[in-house]
Amino acid sequence: SLIYHGYLGCSPLHPTIAVSLRTLAVYRQSHRTCPRFSIQAQCKSLCHLHNIPYRPYFNTQFSDAYDIYLEILHRVDCIIKAALKYNTPNWRLLNSCPCCFYKLEGEHPLAFEWLATIDGNNSLKRWSSSIYGTSPRHDSRTYRSDYWLSRAEVDKFKNGAQTQMVRLTYNDDWEDVVPSASASASFHCVDRWRNAGPEQRKRMFSIFDESGIFIAACRHRIILLACDMVQSGELAKYPLAIINRLLDVYGQNGGVAYDIGCAFSKTLNNSSLGPGARALNLRMMVGAFHGHAHNRRCQIDWHPLYIDGTGHTEGEGCEHIFSSSNELARGTRHASPFHRHQAIEQHFSFWDEDKYSALSTFLRNHYREAQMAIQTLTAELTALKGVLNLSDTDFLHFHEQERSYLDGLKELPLKDQVSIRAEWNLAREAANRSLVEIHVGSFADMHVALNQARVRVDGSYSRLQNAEAMASHLEVQLGIDKRWEIGSDQYNHFRQETSLLNYRMALDNLERLVVMRLFELSKLSLSGTGYKLRQQISKALQRRSEAIRNALSRYNTQAGALIPPRPQLTWKDIVEYSFLGEFDLLRQSRSDIRTLDWTKPAHREATVKYFKIQRAREEIERLNVEIRRLRTAIHDEELMVNATIDVLLASNQPVGLELQRQWQTRAAINAVHLFRLDQIASQPNFSGTRGIG
Repeated sequence: SLIYHGYLGCSPLHPTIAVSLRTLAVYRQSHRTCPRFSIQAQCKSLCHLHNIPYRPYFNTQFSDAYDIYLEILHRVDCIIKAALKYNTPNWRLLNSCPCCFYKLEGEHPLAFEWLATIDGNNSLKRWSSSIYGTSPRHDSRTYRSDYWLSRAEVDKFKNGAQTQMVRLTYNDDWEDVVPSASASASFHCVDRWRNAGPEQRKRMFSIFDESGIFIAACRHRIILLACDMVQSGELAKYPLAIINRLLDVYGQNGGVAYDIGCAFSKTLNNSSLGPGARALNLRMMVGAFHGHAHNRRCQIDWHPLYIDGTGHTEGEGCEHIFSSSNELARGTRHASPFHRHQAIEQHFSFWDEDKYSALSTFLRNHYREAQMAIQTLTAELTALKGVLNLSDTDFLHFHEQERSYLDGLKELPLKDQVSIRAEWNLAREAANRSLVEIHVGSFADMHVALNQARVRVDGSYSRLQNAEAMASHLEVQLGIDKRWEIGSDQYNHFRQETSLLNYRMALDNLERLVVMRLFELSKLSLSGTGYKLRQQISKALQRRSEAIRNALSRYNTQAGALIPPRPQLTWKDIVEYSFLGEFDLLRQSRSDIRTLDWTKPAHREATVKYFKIQRAREEIERLNVEIRRLRTAIHDEELMVNATIDVLLASNQPVGLELQRQWQTRAAINAVHLFRLDQIASQPNFSGTRGIG
């Protein structure tokens, strides 16, 4: 009788409290728009409205009623999906985004038939019940949606990934740490990312049962798949399991963006998925934002700007999703496994509905931006080509020349590295200088000065003995018959190599500080950043500015010591650096490349404009396909749903009425889509095919 009057009891037998269905519906939509709005806040609001004191057990009673309410909605949805034949395997994956996956006959072929982005996030952790000293409460309920990959499916790749990622030795802390003199002069983009480190460094504290989630989304930011990260960081098994499902469902010619796509591609190739991924022509890449923090050589091969067919795909959709899902953390940190999954599923479902309603806006904005980019950049590039006497072929040559040059930036040969260490003369010079300056004065002063000089001589002599022993050892390793003399050709050659090594180390330190400065500046503007964190970042930036100035001074000192001297940098240059790959061009090895055409600023600017124009044209081609797909999907869906409603109204009226109610919202959204698609098609520069497919 309670449900007949629009209420749900909070217990199956003899309930003393009931919650109205309208209240539950209001909370569901409130939680949709504000994920931080918890059940506790809802219960306190109801207590204030009814003028009764709040009791903590109200949370449990309201949660039980809310679980029942969501279960009813789920079962009704299952009945409707069965009537619409939406319950076939992988139906949601194949139809969640019509722009990406509703393929039509005779449409223009695309370089990438599907594009996705993957990434992990550790905000949605869940504390283990063992930390409270209690045994976990068993809950047999499991997640309801097909967003999730099971743990068993993920663990299939637990031992199948032979990772080739570089071990992290770069300490990315908050202070101005001077790199060790023994640090390698080579540079690897994976050094900048913790999730590119070895598996042993990705252990999470045992206090968390689930340490986060790993997801996949399409280029329109509609969520495709998710899996739990269990007591670990971003292990290779999570992206491998996600990609395995994507390949099974979507097939060949796909592109996947990952913030460490460059390093992960090696893991993928060496895993059990490697042959299948190569056969299906899967292409890994890095996101447009994260890509600029990779080194320049990595950007040339992995950044979307330099990959044909990507258009304006940014590859950062997961970051947008996480910026919203992070708001769930307060309510899921101490929840049960079922309630954590339920909250995430509800959020993902709401997110996908919002992104579907924004599809036509996405298409319209991207079409406008691509057209503006083509018009503006074409005019600018035409002017530059006239002034610099260049052609489109030259830009491709510049790109290849830069790739060839960066490929040549290898570490010094082992013999050269050992030879550089043969600077034993420094200890000898220190010993010779120990008695040069002695204070002249009273006998007592001279006695103190002589004691100090004797200590310096003893210390210098010990250093000299160690250096002599090291020099003898190195001479054996290098096969040197006669010891080098100061001023000899070999000595001068490796002395210059030592200066170059110091130059690269100074540049590495300067780059590290600027990387962190840029990331912290972007963090300051985030709406979800708390006051204390903003204060800490602000103080760190003040310290970092001084650290950058010191690093800049060290860099200019080392750059001036080279032959020929390298370009000096100013504080203004550092502040205006927007692409971190520009630092890599300063890593000259044994030749000065400043005279080459591809290194000149005007030529580099023209080359970037050329590639941006190519990507904008590709974006127009992809949007023309996606616009027609969306229009056709709306047309086909309307015919099918209306026919199903007619059948259900005659055979199962309650289900038919519910489907009719749900279709009213969908039809209103589709009407807005059609209006915006007509606006795009009416533009004079529209180059796609009008009408349905």
